[in-house]
Amino acid sequence: MIRYFFIYLTVVSLVEFAFFGVDKKRAVYNGEIEKSKRRRKAEPVRQMKRRIPEKTLFVTAAIGGSIGAIIGMWTFRHKTQHWYFVYGMPVILLLQMLIAWVAVRGI
Repeated sequence: MIRYFFIYLTVVSLVEFAFFGVDKKRAVYNGEIEKSKRRRKAEPVRQMKRRIPEKTLFVTAAIGGSIGAIIGMWTFRHKTQHWYFVYGMPVILLLQMLIAWVAVRGI
């Protein structure tokens, strides 16, 4: 049983890590994050790509992907300027660890 729980946590964390990578890539594509401060030449109009909602990132972290969220946040340097991500994801991880500790101890 515990083996399946760890497989579940690994899969959810990998999905959350991928969500952060995809959202960062779409943010750069949409021009919301510029790579340089210089003005670019006129570019052809292109269709904006849909971003992953912050609510989805938090829900996925809350159901077990908090480790993937923290690693993805710092790997892709994405959402690191938002205090609710910088402090929220570790709080979610600590709560999950507390719940796991209580479950194992049987309190």
